Amino acid sequence: MPQISQKKRDKISEQILHHLFEISPESTFTNAIAQEIARDEEFTKSILLDLKEKALITEINKNPEGTDYIKRQRWRISNQAHEVYSNHQPQ
Repeated sequence: MPQISQKKRDKISEQILHHLFEISPESTFTNAIAQEIARDEEFTKSILLDLKEKALITEINKNPEGTDYIKRQRWRISNQAHEVYSNHQPQ
């Protein structure tokens, strides 16, 4: 697979954050995010994990009943990132 520049990874990260901001406060699965931004699921997951390390998004490992997911992950924008996005949106 060809290397993707850091600049392009940053733009894709911005797309993911924008999508999560639009659906906030809801969360969504990795495959739905990958489909939304038209990218491979594994590549999307690697970017999501990078964003998680930067504390921009939050990973959800349990379903609404409290049972742990075995192979799935849901994601939502973190509270701090949501506040920053909200402050920069045109009124």
